[in-house]
Amino acid sequence: MASHGIPRQSVTTEVDTEQTQKQVRTYRDLERSVHEKIAEHKYTCDTLDQVCELLKKNPEYYTIWNYRRLIRQHDFAQTTSESSGQPDAGEIVPIIKSDLEFLFPLLRSFPKCYWIWNYRLWILNEAKRLLPKQLARQFWEGELALVGKMLNADSRNFHGWGYRTFVIEALEDLADDDKESITQAEIDYTTKMIKTNLSNFSAWHYRTKAIQKLLDEKNASDQERRHVLEQELELSHNALIDPYDQSLWFYHQNLMCVFDPSLADRTLARGLSNSERLRYVQEEKELINEMLEDYTDCKWIYQALVDCNLIAAKIEGTMSAESRAEVLGWLKSLNELDPLRKGHWKDIENQVM
Repeated sequence: MASHGIPRQSVTTEVDTEQTQKQVRTYRDLERSVHEKIAEHKYTCDTLDQVCELLKKNPEYYTIWNYRRLIRQHDFAQTTSESSGQPDAGEIVPIIKSDLEFLFPLLRSFPKCYWIWNYRLWILNEAKRLLPKQLARQFWEGELALVGKMLNADSRNFHGWGYRTFVIEALEDLADDDKESITQAEIDYTTKMIKTNLSNFSAWHYRTKAIQKLLDEKNASDQERRHVLEQELELSHNALIDPYDQSLWFYHQNLMCVFDPSLADRTLARGLSNSERLRYVQEEKELINEMLEDYTDCKWIYQALVDCNLIAAKIEGTMSAESRAEVLGWLKSLNELDPLRKGHWKDIENQVM
């Protein structure tokens, strides 16, 4: 029979209701059983099985993840050799493998569930605490491969990039020698990911941190830092083939902080003189002005030009009348292109007047 424009209503039958109620009762019984067994300190295989079942049904139940930790801590304590007083790696490795295998399908089904990732980091850190470096490192190297697959599937997943940071830090702690090679490998990785997708904001951000970290690890000279700065500026110039891409301008803006006297000490090139800073700013301004000729409706270009003049004024300690007029003209264009931020543009206008 035709519905004549009336939306169909889903009908819940008595069978559906009974089935739902049965599922709720089963869940409540399972939950009650787990609570009782943990309260009685029954850290057995049967308790672990029930915990696994409950977490599959509700991975957001953080209390149950804590129960799982209690069980595993009990298991690890049981592996301690009476003769040496040290954990038995031969017994610990299968426990950790079992947990990682249990977590994998949960992560695929619930990739943004914090508690799964939190527990995964915990069990991996237990590997680092309890196992010889070589064995622990194998687990963390496997984790790096896993996060690589995650980012290949979704290269802009900021959760994945954040998790990668934890994994790299653990691998560095477990490294026997050159940590610089790990950081350099991460920079190379960001280069590959950026070439795959220039709009990958997470990769650009990760690159910023990795470069500064490498320079600090090497105790790089001012000349080395200046060389890296110029390489990164060139990379950003080559990437700005699409001036409407916000992520590229954020990276360029980060590089421009190098020339801001109030921020320079926290950037990748700290030893520039004011004359050098001013020269770089003028070069960037000229390049961005050239872009403006072809993209007069791109707000990011106007914003970058405003930033250039503001930074130059900080370096020189004053803003010339010509520079002020330029800023006011660019702000007028920004008010037209991005009226939702007119309050911000007004603040800058008041600042330069």
